[in-house]
Amino acid sequence: MKYCPACGAAVELRIPADDTRPRHVCTACGIIHYQNPRMIIGSIPAWEDKVLLCRRAIEPRYGMWTLPGGFMENGESTEGAAIRETEEEACARIEIIDLYSMYSLPYIDQVHMFFRARLLDLDFAPGQESLEVKLFSEAEIPWDELAFRPVRYSLEHYFSERDTGAFKLHVGELGRAAHPV
Repeated sequence: MKYCPACGAAVELRIPADDTRPRHVCTACGIIHYQNPRMIIGSIPAWEDKVLLCRRAIEPRYGMWTLPGGFMENGESTEGAAIRETEEEACARIEIIDLYSMYSLPYIDQVHMFFRARLLDLDFAPGQESLEVKLFSEAEIPWDELAFRPVRYSLEHYFSERDTGAFKLHVGELGRAAHPV
């Protein structure tokens, strides 16, 4: 951030009084501009023994496979974001079951959350941000072509717990890796 969105003056990075972190502070009007992590919200849409994946039509990781998900919008719930993102990326309708995984990626200021979900029907198609969408059994998952580590870990946990039906919430923090996320 270089300029204050409120008045247009320059901002400087400094630690405000009664704070412990550097913040962008306007040099003219004094407004402190807080920047917080972005929420990436998605679903694990299941149909029988398969899950729905999307091949990305956008960067980062163009052409790689992922679960339907994306940035949460202001004014929506996490569940609402998962439903919207699944509709946008896979033109699919889902019913949310429960929160399944949450991974913090502090090195890029993101939190990834995935909900277990049930596909309501088989009427799905690529959305604007997807090249294709497809149902995969565990054996068919293109493991070496998954776009993001939180997606891979969520799917690994999902398939390892699916047979027992004893799903639990998975929470973790991921550091830098060879791939960007």
